[in-house]
Amino acid sequence: MKKRNIILCALAFSGTAVAGGMPDDPVLFKLMVDKLEVAGIDRNNNNALVWDTQAWLGRDLNKVWFKAEGEQGTGGAVAEGRNELLYSRGVAPFWDLQVGWRHDYGAGPGRDWLAVGFEGLAPYRFETDVAAYVGRSGTLALRGQAEYDYLFTQRLILTPEVAANAYSKADAATGRGSGLSDLSLSLRLRYELAREFAPYIGVNWWRKFGKTGDFAVAEGGQRSDTELVLGVRAWF
Repeated sequence: MKKRNIILCALAFSGTAVAGGMPDDPVLFKLMVDKLEVAGIDRNNNNALVWDTQAWLGRDLNKVWFKAEGEQGTGGAVAEGRNELLYSRGVAPFWDLQVGWRHDYGAGPGRDWLAVGFEGLAPYRFETDVAAYVGRSGTLALRGQAEYDYLFTQRLILTPEVAANAYSKADAATGRGSGLSDLSLSLRLRYELAREFAPYIGVNWWRKFGKTGDFAVAEGGQRSDTELVLGVRAWF
């Protein structure tokens, strides 16, 4: 009886707190640095700083997302970058519909896109981000990314990842061909010193296809490469 009374008192206190004005769906904020790394560390004077960050502000079902991804070369200039500002709405358990704006920048001229996509957990807990984009002159783009966390221990985690981009039309000014543009496969092994902070080491293979590869070679680049990466992952 005493235990039952304690439970009833706890429930009553909880109900009073909510009724007294404490929100049960508060506005929250989260910043995630999924990747902040040096790529190609096995090469002299050919390293690149790579980042992949996301932040969101909002409630359980409705949020505003900001995503930033890019690469800075040895000269200090951004070789390739992408920013997205999206409205996100929860439409199913573990799945959000996202619509908004994407801006590409870097070595070539900037490009703007209308964005619509889905982000969430696919079966077997694959973290998935798939989006379609509409750009100038009706150019269409598709982007897909998926990753999975394999836990060796509660702190040592291996993450395989695959990402790909495709475009309906070639854009010589930005070095993109039509069809499948690029594909990357990577493995990153991280150790969580704390849940919010984890250094990692990994390997990343990427390839540019078709005219995208031709444009890269014409600019003195490569069609494909395998890189050793070293970085940190964090969230706040």
